This record gives sequence, structure tokens and C-alpha cells, in this order.
Amino acid sequence: MTKEELTAALKDCTAKLGHAPNQAEFRTHTGISKNQVRKNFGTYKQMLFASEVERYGPGYTASLKSLFLDWARVARSLGKLPTIADYELHGRFSIRPLVRRFRTWSQAPAGLLEYAQKENLEEEWKDVLKIIVDHLEGAKGSTRTSVHTSRMSAWQGLLADVPIYGKPLHAPLSYAPTNESGVVFVFGTVAREMGFSIMRIQTEFPDCEAMREVERNKWHRVRIEFEYESRNFLMHGHKPDKCHLIVCWKHNWAESPLEVIELSSAMQNL
Repeated sequence: MTKEELTAALKDCTAKLGHAPNQAEFRTHTGISKNQVRKNFGTYKQMLFASEVERYGPGYTASLKSLFLDWARVARSLGKLPTIADYELHGRFSIRPLVRRFRTWSQAPAGLLEYAQKENLEEEWKDVLKIIVDHLEGAKGSTRTSVHTSRMSAWQGLLADVPIYGKPLHAPLSYAPTNESGVVFVFGTVAREMGFSIMRIQTEFPDCEAMREVERNKWHRVRIEFEYESRNFLMHGHKPDKCHLIVCWKHNWAESPLEVIELSSAMQNL
């Protein structure tokens, strides 16, 4: 198919649905494969942008209203707060606009609740706001108060010749990773829960080959590069066209042309 044919199909699908379709909706309603999109535009979001069906991407900022409506739509369809993996599969946007506004993915529900109340959207989204409120009340009940002692003030800095650990985690890795090897291990422990089935880990680029569930009982093969910080992908001189996504602990590369999964945020929702 040509770019013009893909653009026409996208616009026709948008008119029928009344909104810009996500990838799953586009494939379901048009029968056009992901390979056709990738061949002509690189990524689905680049096709949306090039077709001017949805004007976001470099130079465009999604409004908070658009972010709320899309996030709330996903929450309503799932009947629960969407995890990062849920939103990446069903949402129209990436997680980055919400994370930029609310600092972390886990703080987004509270921020979106405040927005909905301010804009008098309680009646229209009553079911979704109840999900948020129930979640926040449950989180309050499970919060433990940290005890800080005066001994902490005695630490003047890092000790020489002593290993450094990240903050404690409730996971097979007891402390947050501080290097790429730790990222590989953490991803391995949560991959299935995030919709991945790992096929191969290798020393050459890209680091990992895995299957990813994109719809119920439908999987794609993806190539993954592990980094401690997403910007390291650029520093290491990797080629984006040879990889599908970056899995990192800290996402600090807003201009990344690839999808990025920030495990430090994802772990809070698993």
C-alpha cells in the first residue's frame, strides 16, 4: 500500500469511530497490518502525525483534557486503573505526557481526579472517579510511616570500597538496580506480567528478542535494548531502526524515537 492509501484508510476509520483509532482498532477495522504501517511511516504514531488525524508529537503538546479523556476511557474499558502496559496497549498517547505532568505514573490518577473535579466531570465519569478514589483510599490504608533516627545525620556521603544499592523493592531483586545488568534481571521477573514472553538474551545489539501480546491471543516479535538510563541508547550509538523499544530504569530521553518502558514507574503498578 502507498502512504496515500494508508492515510485515506486512517481518515475513513477515524470518521467511522468518531476518534483517532489506536493501533488495535485500526488493524481491526481496516485489516491493514503493522508491517504496512512500519514500511511507509516507521511507527503508527508517525502515521497519525503525518496524516494530521491527531496533531501530537515533536512540537505539539497534548492537552490535559485529551489526556484525561483517553486515560479515563481506558480505565472504564478495563474496570480498573490502567497499568503502564495496559495504557501502552490501549491508549492513544504514550505514557510520557502524563508522567511529565504528574512526575510518576502512580501519581497520575490523583492528578486526573483533581482535574475532573475542577472541570465538573464527576457525573459523566462517575464510575472512573470511583475507581480512582477506591484506589487512593486503599493506598492510604497500606502506607507505613517511615522512622528516621538521628543516626542518619551522621552519614557524610558514600563510603569508599562499599557497594552501592538502590532503594528497597518488593520484588525478587531486593534493591533497585544501579546498572544495566540489574535492569535485565528486573525485567525478567516482571516480563510475563507486562505481556512479554522472552525468547532470547544476547550480548550483541539488541539485547533481547521477545514476544509481546498486542491483543488477546495475538503476539508480535519485538527487539528490545536494555539500558539503565534511556539516553544511554543514544550515547552507545545504537541504530533505532534495528530495535523496537527500550527498557530502562530511568527514562531521561524525551526525544526518543522508540517506545520506552521505564521499569521504576512500571514496578509501582505491578
